[in-house]
Amino acid sequence: MPSRGMHEVVKSVVCDDRTPAQVGRAFRALLAQGMTIRVAGAAKHRPKQLLTRGYTPRQSFTLFGTRFFVSVVRQNPELRFCVAYVIPPPRRAGPPIAYARIFYKDLSLVWRAASHVAYDRDGSIWIGKGDVREFRADGHVMVESIESTTDLPLEIQTALEDCSRATKKTRADAAILRMVLQQAPPSRVEPFPEFTRPRARARANPANRIHGGRSIARFRRRGDPASLEFAPGFEPDLARGIVETNRTKSNLYHGVLRRYRILSKNRAIQYLFIAGKRQVWIIPPQALTTELSTFGLRLVDVVADEDLFIPGYEYHYFDEYADPPALYSQIPKGYAGRPCAHDPNKADASPWLEALPIIRAFRKKVLGRKKRG
Repeated sequence: MPSRGMHEVVKSVVCDDRTPAQVGRAFRALLAQGMTIRVAGAAKHRPKQLLTRGYTPRQSFTLFGTRFFVSVVRQNPELRFCVAYVIPPPRRAGPPIAYARIFYKDLSLVWRAASHVAYDRDGSIWIGKGDVREFRADGHVMVESIESTTDLPLEIQTALEDCSRATKKTRADAAILRMVLQQAPPSRVEPFPEFTRPRARARANPANRIHGGRSIARFRRRGDPASLEFAPGFEPDLARGIVETNRTKSNLYHGVLRRYRILSKNRAIQYLFIAGKRQVWIIPPQALTTELSTFGLRLVDVVADEDLFIPGYEYHYFDEYADPPALYSQIPKGYAGRPCAHDPNKADASPWLEALPIIRAFRKKVLGRKKRG
């Protein structure tokens, strides 16, 4: 049985102090020394064409021995993304391997690694959102994505924000996603073995299961934010657990936002709180393990009720294409606020968020104020 992975609390990494040209030359020097680029998508037989298409790395940083080389940022209608080359620490003799991945920014303002891609018959795109779980609905067994399994380490989120800001003018590229990502048929939600096998190996070791694999946060009553409770020790330590704070910007969220990385009271996991002009929300917590996959992701999960991690704006609209047409909402019933000014398919989730005891405590103890109306 493999031993439990190492745990470490570190400050967020920063981009290397090199110019984009220097980063590009360093990456090409690794290729000249024998490093290979491995691609899961349509470019897998000619992976170096990613470089000639404008995806030579411009920024780089390192976390736990894994090196990240990040390209220019692009902006398609569906998402803001970059090509990232993930180079794991060497495990045996031989040249390193750079795994080409798509890193993208989610609605919650967290950077993720896409697990795969699918295209509907009408040409619309669906980005694979990681591992899945089964659930029953109307007598049928269904599967749904566990989106937090694609959340990149909290320790590199600031560096990725810096990479994004370094791109002064973005342009679209509709072809690059299928070139880099393994394509699935429209009906497939599940990721491919390249994503799931390392996670399954880590999960097979009981020592890797945070809180024994049980949920660290739940609601005693479904749809009641006041009934939130944490497993003892796994509460965010708002008094002494703040590791660091930094800032970011978002037009969607009305300007400058502050981000607070906070440890749990038992120092077993970490949270990221995001505080904007109007909303405060929590990114799903992560372990403090140091082993990363070839996607740049942690292999150990923290299980918690997803209703605790609803972002400031979430999908809430009437789906006229459903059979029969119906309201589609990712905000608990009765808690959707005003429509988003930037996207009518989203609504303000503040009525739910502000009723969560942990958000109220965060405003009082960390921000030092209540929400302004």
